[in-house]
Order: sequence, then structure tokens, then C-alpha cells
Amino acid sequence: MSEGLAGDEFADVAREYAELRPLVETVTTYQALTRDIDEAEAMLRDPEMRELAEAELPELRNKLPGLEKAVQLALLPKDSADARPALLEIRPGTGGDEAGLFAADLLRMYQRYTEACGWKFEILEQSLSELGGIKEVTARISGDNVFARLKYESGVHRVQRVPETESGGRIHTSAATVAVLPEAQDVDIQINPNDIRIDTMRASGSGGQHVNTTDSAVRITHIPSGIVVTSSEKSQHRNREIAMGVLKTRLYDMERQRVDDERSADRKNQVGSGDRSERIRTYNFPQGRMTDHRINLTLYALDKIIQGDLDEIIDALIQEAQVTALAEMNG
Repeated sequence: MSEGLAGDEFADVAREYAELRPLVETVTTYQALTRDIDEAEAMLRDPEMRELAEAELPELRNKLPGLEKAVQLALLPKDSADARPALLEIRPGTGGDEAGLFAADLLRMYQRYTEACGWKFEILEQSLSELGGIKEVTARISGDNVFARLKYESGVHRVQRVPETESGGRIHTSAATVAVLPEAQDVDIQINPNDIRIDTMRASGSGGQHVNTTDSAVRITHIPSGIVVTSSEKSQHRNREIAMGVLKTRLYDMERQRVDDERSADRKNQVGSGDRSERIRTYNFPQGRMTDHRINLTLYALDKIIQGDLDEIIDALIQEAQVTALAEMNG
């Protein structure tokens, strides 16, 4: 038992060290630069060293603003959930069958991005339409800093294109809602057994999905919040495990949202506010254009983006969030 505790403690220390190392390295580099500047300025008073100091000082001083900003960024408060796995939920919005097909495109986009990042993608629950679109899907994504990279994807994604079902060639607009939630840990949420109702039922799904002859599907209702979670794998035990995990994650997300609301009255104006009714992005297929409305970023590379090439967008969103956080810290 003591070995297990030692292993857990070692893992915690290793994780904390990994988080602190970039800050320590940045501060160490900054301190070394300021020492070099001080030494060069002192050399100005030495006639024999003055010429050398005058040659070195401009270059050293030019490096200072960038390093000062790097130190500020490293000192920004970290979201404790950044390193966690995430639950990805996608649901079609306005647009009928085309919205379901677009939701399926978004699912594939995130699957390909996950593969490119070397993460693991696991579909927990999925309901398909007759046309192969998505009615609803929940997936778990695990790996390094998953939530940190994906948390800005929450919101309404809008598509403008000619649907395959459209014979007249008219451009339609439809939408899908994406939610990215940091996975809850057992210490985050304690659920009172009296607050939930667990029902078992026969699994069913479009196109023969999840069909079996036993009552293995599980539906958990959290009575205080009204949240309902289902899982339809073949194992009832596994379904309970999945459904409880999703329920805890949704409750944890609700608590995070509540705390954020209290902390910042203007959070809806910030990148990554988590307001899932906000239209965040438009994918215009006729023009090959993607626009992220939060940061006024437009890229004419829609074919690559829809194939999962999301780094340029996500990097820009993270940078904007850092600029906002720095302004708040210095304001």
C-alpha cells in the first residue's frame, strides 16, 4: 500500500514539476539577460570596454520586451482543468437533415485533429439519422493538454453550402452546437445516491446500431439538475460507468460555469466564455472560407480545416485569450 502512495505522490510531483519547468526556465533566461544588460552598462564606464558594450547593448535591450512578456504569460493563472481529458458533445441545430450531416462532418474533423495530436478518441454514445447524419454524439478525448487546446471550440458552428439533398443548387445555412467539457475527477463531484434515478432499457439505434436482446442500456437521471445521461454499450456495468462519468462531467461543468459567471460579469465578451448559444464560427464552402467571429479571423483554407487542420485557429484563439488575461492582470 505504501508503494502505491509513493507512486501517486511521485506522479503528482512529476506533474507539478512539468507544469513549473517552463516558468522556471523563462524566469532564469530573463534573469540572465538582465544581468548581461547590467554588466554591459557597467562596461560603458570602462574606456577599453566601452566600444564592445555599445555594440552589445542594443541587441540585449531588444530581447528584453519579448522576455518580459514571456514571463508575464508564464505567470498567468492556469486553468486547473487544462491538462484533463475532455468530453466532446455535438448536436445538430437549425437546418434539418443538413444540420445532422454537418454535425457528422464536425465529428470527423475533431477525430482527424485528435489523430494528428496523437490523442485517443473514443465515442461513448452516438445516435445517427437515416441519411448518415448525427442526431447526437458524445466522445471522450484523452492525451496531453486536451482541454487546453479544445476548450475554445464550444459554441454554435454554422455552415453555408449546397446540400447533397438540394437539387436546385441553392446555398443553405445550417448549424450544429459543439460543447467541450473538462472530464470530472472523483474528487470534483460527489453525487448523493438519493439524487439519481437509474433505469435500464433495451438498447436500440438507427441502422442496427447497438441493437441487442438484453436490457443493458442505462439511463441516469439527476433529479436536482434534470440532467439525463444514457449509455447503450453491450455491458450494463460499462454503461453505468460511462453514464456516471458523463453525469459527473456535466455537473462539474455547470459548477465551473457558475463560478466563472460570478467572477466575471463580462465573460460573454471574452474568447472562450463557454456560452454555447454564441455563434462562434462560419464554414462557407462555396468560397472555401472559415471565419471565427470572436477574433475576426478569416482563413481561405476550408478544405484543410474540415480535414482536421485546426492548429492555426486554436493557436490564434489561445493567443487572444492570453492578451485579454494580460490586460486584466496589468489593468
